[in-house]
Amino acid sequence: MPDISLTTVVLLCLAALAAGWIDAVVGGGGLLLLPALLLGLPAGTPAAHALGTNKAVAIVGTTGAAITYARKAPVDVRTAVRIGLAALAGSSGGAFLAAGMSTEVLKPVIMVVLLAVAAFVILRPSFGTAPKPGPVSRRRVLAAIGFGGLGIGFYDGLIGPGTGTFLVLALTALLHLDLVTASATAKIVNCCTNAGALAMFAWQGAVLWQLAGLMAVFNLAGGTLGARTALKKGSGFVRVVLLTVVFALVANMAYEQWLA
Repeated sequence: MPDISLTTVVLLCLAALAAGWIDAVVGGGGLLLLPALLLGLPAGTPAAHALGTNKAVAIVGTTGAAITYARKAPVDVRTAVRIGLAALAGSSGGAFLAAGMSTEVLKPVIMVVLLAVAAFVILRPSFGTAPKPGPVSRRRVLAAIGFGGLGIGFYDGLIGPGTGTFLVLALTALLHLDLVTASATAKIVNCCTNAGALAMFAWQGAVLWQLAGLMAVFNLAGGTLGARTALKKGSGFVRVVLLTVVFALVANMAYEQWLA
């Protein structure tokens, strides 16, 4: 356990709770959780330890959300698992390369990622409001496995924040899903990416297990509650949450980067 104050531990647990809810609704809980860890851990802590601890926390909340979704949402589990296995391989490779990445590199990259997500959603107001009728072609499924699995999985292991959001967007576009079903499918895939990255970080000794265990309890509660909220409120609500979260985080990180 790192030498951090009780106040910081409480704030990190609250961040884990909120991140679990956000991640279950629309993905991207790491956009809150990872910056919180980067700020809360003592100065000089390697960035890989923040990344590894983030994965150990997130996998618990993601699993809880995936189970909640799978019980009620029309998820194609077979396709989700195929994408997830590709994502596991991609995230393991990304995590292997992440050990040498510094915190100063991470923050600007996360900001660019956020702005790209916001621009896409704003320019496509009808995106994900309803599933398109008819079966999905084999080519689209393979594209989802390659891009959504290997590609986004690699990003998840290397950097992480926004992975769930990118998965939701990719699955909605490639598999013609509505946002709620895409969120449900993304949670299954995200479990695999988290597992692959976590295994690599654990092998490198880059996980603060005591802190992660405490934060994971709060992340699980947030993830389960978030999945239930999304199922109840529908795709329109998911879209509003997505935009609200993205803009709030962009504003916060811009302030920290240039004004603080």
